[in-house]
Amino acid sequence: RMSLRIGALWDLLREADHMTTLAGKAVIDAGQIAAARAVAEHRTDRVRDRLQEMIAEGTLIISTSGAQVGQVNGLTVVSSGLFSFGLPVRITARVRMGSGKVIDIEREVKLGGPIHSKGMLILSSYLATHYAADVPLSLWASLVFEQTYSGVEGDSASVAELCALLSALSGIPISQSYAVTGSINQMGEVQPIGGVNEKIEGFFDCCRAAGLTGQQGVLIPRRNVRNLMLRADVIEAVTKGQFRIHAISHIDEAIEVLTGLPAGQRTGTGAFEDGTVNANVETRLTEYAHALRDFWKPPAA
Repeated sequence: RMSLRIGALWDLLREADHMTTLAGKAVIDAGQIAAARAVAEHRTDRVRDRLQEMIAEGTLIISTSGAQVGQVNGLTVVSSGLFSFGLPVRITARVRMGSGKVIDIEREVKLGGPIHSKGMLILSSYLATHYAADVPLSLWASLVFEQTYSGVEGDSASVAELCALLSALSGIPISQSYAVTGSINQMGEVQPIGGVNEKIEGFFDCCRAAGLTGQQGVLIPRRNVRNLMLRADVIEAVTKGQFRIHAISHIDEAIEVLTGLPAGQRTGTGAFEDGTVNANVETRLTEYAHALRDFWKPPAA
């Protein structure tokens, strides 16, 4: 597909033509086009570079190694004038016994837009209907984008948010070497999102600054694979096995990559397979329901 933004194409060609003249060539080739794109990006990427510096310095807290319970790297797109770039953000979840409420902290403080709130309600519905359906949903949970101080909009972090919540409920840590993007529907299917290239490149830059280990990568919706058009350095790192891109179609696939354990399917008895993430989640939710029942039970006479 070719862009019909003729003005932007003319700007690129003019700059490439200038570089071609300086190089003493008569015809613009791929090298001049790439160089023109690079210098044009360099003129507008100060905000991106500063944010990446803050991550490298530890001011913005992002982990690219290790594993943590209830914590995952999400991916966002930031626009600075005509330049857009991807940036990772830490998403955390906390759980305890409660009345079945999932708190979206962004929404509570009026920083979450309506589409983001819709994504939160969808993941809450998936949680309530997929696990322990024969007992009341008896948890209190909170989800938040850490270190964000402006509005959050869109549902492309709902897969990451659900993974953080499932990790907190199951007690199974999530690999911090990965970042996740994708929206979810009530059936647990992963839906496509926008800005997939910028998001991948943003986390790649973060990992490269910290040191590529070969274990780092991103999880993207399978339906976004056809949209991939990544920078040459990202493609090279993937080819060499230094960085990974996983395409996922369901939340179970995401949780398996992030935890290294099987998600688990229901057996003939209706229970999830033992030793799986889903089994741990259902056990915790059942324990919460029984604990809440016992809490409200009147003392014996």
